[in-house]
Amino acid sequence: MDASSVEDIFASASDESVAIPAALKFVISNIKIIVPLQLSSDNYPIWRSQVLKLLTANSFSSFLLPTASPPASHTLLPDGSKEPNPKYQELVLVDQNLAAALCSTLTPAILPYVIHLVSSSDIWSTLECRLQSSNRSRVIQLKNELHNVQMKSQNMMQYLQQIKYIVDNIASAGSTIDQEDVLLYTLNGLPPSYNALKTTIRAMPMSMDLDRLYYLLLSEEINLQSKALRQTHLSNSSTALFSNRGRGKRGRAKSSAPSSRSSSSNIPQCQICNKKVHLAHNCWHRLNISVNPPETNNTNSTSRAMVAATESDNHDWYLDSGASAHLTNSVENLSNATPYTGNDNITIGDGRSISIAHSGNGILPTQYRKLNLNPLFHVPKLSHNLLSVSNLTQDNNVSVNFYPHGFDIKDMTTNKMLLSGPNRKGLYPLRSVTKNSSYMALTTTSQAASIWHQRLGHPHPKIVQAISTSHKELKMPNVFNFCSDCMTAKGHKLPFNNNTH
Repeated sequence: MDASSVEDIFASASDESVAIPAALKFVISNIKIIVPLQLSSDNYPIWRSQVLKLLTANSFSSFLLPTASPPASHTLLPDGSKEPNPKYQELVLVDQNLAAALCSTLTPAILPYVIHLVSSSDIWSTLECRLQSSNRSRVIQLKNELHNVQMKSQNMMQYLQQIKYIVDNIASAGSTIDQEDVLLYTLNGLPPSYNALKTTIRAMPMSMDLDRLYYLLLSEEINLQSKALRQTHLSNSSTALFSNRGRGKRGRAKSSAPSSRSSSSNIPQCQICNKKVHLAHNCWHRLNISVNPPETNNTNSTSRAMVAATESDNHDWYLDSGASAHLTNSVENLSNATPYTGNDNITIGDGRSISIAHSGNGILPTQYRKLNLNPLFHVPKLSHNLLSVSNLTQDNNVSVNFYPHGFDIKDMTTNKMLLSGPNRKGLYPLRSVTKNSSYMALTTTSQAASIWHQRLGHPHPKIVQAISTSHKELKMPNVFNFCSDCMTAKGHKLPFNNNTH
């Protein structure tokens, strides 16, 4: 059907032979009310659904499909003359009115795509061809936005509304996203203060619906705000107490001297920066591992022991929920260490950047299995070894649970406890495992074949060969000579020498 044939049909048709059906009048009159949104490149799925429902309800959806064989435009009379075909006239009437109605719901940016088309089916197929691909690109963009969503300075309600807005737009674009993925993206965008709750949710054996997740997050926000207010109130109270006692000292030095000593001993002092009126858990330098406490004149034996213990623990590993990678200050902790050629630096708590010297892999051995530290970066200026809680849990399928007295690391598959440690002044140290004999047995260099034969309890050579083949990391030789001890132990099977006496 072209434009010239349509004009010829309407020119030859009389007013009596062409009548607009009542259903078509309803569609033309109400299409802008039923489909209030004009079609743009962003709302094609919604527009298509509304238009298709309207035309289907009024029995016009067939006009959106290409007609296989439309009726003839004229019929042949017995006398050989031709007259317009009423069925064809009705088809043209309905089709052209529907085409005009469809064009009335398009934005000026979309209208040029179909302005040259005549039939409703051509308009419908062209819009579907052009906008379906752009709609897929929008879905990909929205999913990428959801993957990178972050809470930042928003409150919890604003953060959850942002996620819901993205998920709703994905659904309106004709795509779907699994609830488990939404839950994962929501947890990944939370700040470090929610790490305890994130660990608990990830360790749950059953999946959680989004309504319950939102309730828990809102409750945790209220809990964190209340805790922050209590700490602020405690800090202000300590400051006021110290100020009042300081002023009361004036004018009566003799009588107030003992009281002054007693007062100063009760004032809280930070174990990190040695400043008073606050403790380590709310210290500004709590996460700044490069801060060294200033020298003090305190000769108390307890303080000296504490400093000595700290200096001797440089080989310990500390769990850090804010670290984005595993970091160590000793290149000996890396296997397959290679010089780092990237441009990234490590930013510490006070804003300074320190450089990375090497990159490689590490192993954290436990009683039941090894935990992989991939990747592990060597940072020489780092004062302590840090384990990224996020990388440790995701790469090894384990959960890290923090308690007032310490922490533990559990295998999420078997629920076995792999490691545990104390809570030391607000930090969670893990004793150095690089000195452990079991670890050294795994990372030792190749030894003589006889040593491995003795170490394994004098097994048969085939057993040693099988172990060497299946455990390449042991670097065990699989060929060795006979063992004299084995020959001696099997001497009872040899024949006795002939007695010459």
